[in-house]
Amino acid sequence: MKQSSMKCVSQPRSLRTLAKCSAVIVLASTASILVAANQDPPADLVAMKGSIRIDGSSTVYPITEAVAEEFSKVAPKVNVTVGISGTGGGFKRFCAGETAISDASRPITPTEVALAATNKIEFIEIPIAYDALSIVVNPKNDWMKSVSLAQLKQIYSAGGAKTWKEIDPSWPDRAMKIYSPGTDSGTFDYFKEAVVGKEGKVRADMSVSEDDNVLVLGVSGDQDAIGFFGLAYFEENKDKLRAVPVIGAAGLPVAPQASTVNDATYPLSRPLFIYVNSKSASKPEVVAFVEFYLKKADALVGEVGYVMLPADILAKSNANWKTRRIGTQFVKDDKKVDGSFSTIYK
Repeated sequence: MKQSSMKCVSQPRSLRTLAKCSAVIVLASTASILVAANQDPPADLVAMKGSIRIDGSSTVYPITEAVAEEFSKVAPKVNVTVGISGTGGGFKRFCAGETAISDASRPITPTEVALAATNKIEFIEIPIAYDALSIVVNPKNDWMKSVSLAQLKQIYSAGGAKTWKEIDPSWPDRAMKIYSPGTDSGTFDYFKEAVVGKEGKVRADMSVSEDDNVLVLGVSGDQDAIGFFGLAYFEENKDKLRAVPVIGAAGLPVAPQASTVNDATYPLSRPLFIYVNSKSASKPEVVAFVEFYLKKADALVGEVGYVMLPADILAKSNANWKTRRIGTQFVKDDKKVDGSFSTIYK
């Protein structure tokens, strides 16, 4: 597990963390202007002490880290550490009571809910943004102008196509190099279900890494490579990669961007969350941090490269935090709830 202890600029980290620091630095500079324009932080925040342990999704990491950087300016004595073990790895720690907050790029699963219950962990579920999972190729790839979900399934399923030509006869008769996030990643979980299917199996001959930067290096260095990860990380690396539009429900190619996520036309969009341990939510430093997060997230989400929640969902998210609504809305009677995010979330 990798952790940040609010030293993004001065302390070296993993390649992925260093790459993401650039976005955090930009955000910190922007938000510093906002802080300077406002009055000094309340004395109780300045004097507040404590520690907050956060772990989970590398996709949500840039948002949480940016919020944590800004929170440290108003509450300098509160130590916030942000780990990036992946959504699944973060939930393992969270459901064991090891962390106060878990970053997640998918809703908590029935199995994870059961684990939390076994350990007597109650939690509050808070959506904080939308993401569009981006399919990326090398810029020299001039044949894949768009891709369908069926074609992606051919590429990523066990026993799937080996060459581009097997996907489309007009494409090159050369072997594909296929990249994927690690299996502890919520990005992998979402892609697997949306593309390969719940009962399907993902091919074993992929290059897999929990480090998004490894995926960028792989795809950017090979004309015949293809991979996927969150929109924000593509935005950080769009000088090295090309995002491939995905065929939507109307039969037309749709690019991953804010407008197509908000109007639900991009087929691979998803909500992002933080989960707060309800016992931790009684601690002043955690309450202050979460409220700060909800206040600042909207401004920072767009800067990082994600998509802001619609106003009605944001209002529900805030209301559920204020009332400390326990549990998830994505599991009922020990089964996952299916449907669009806007219809599920109340």
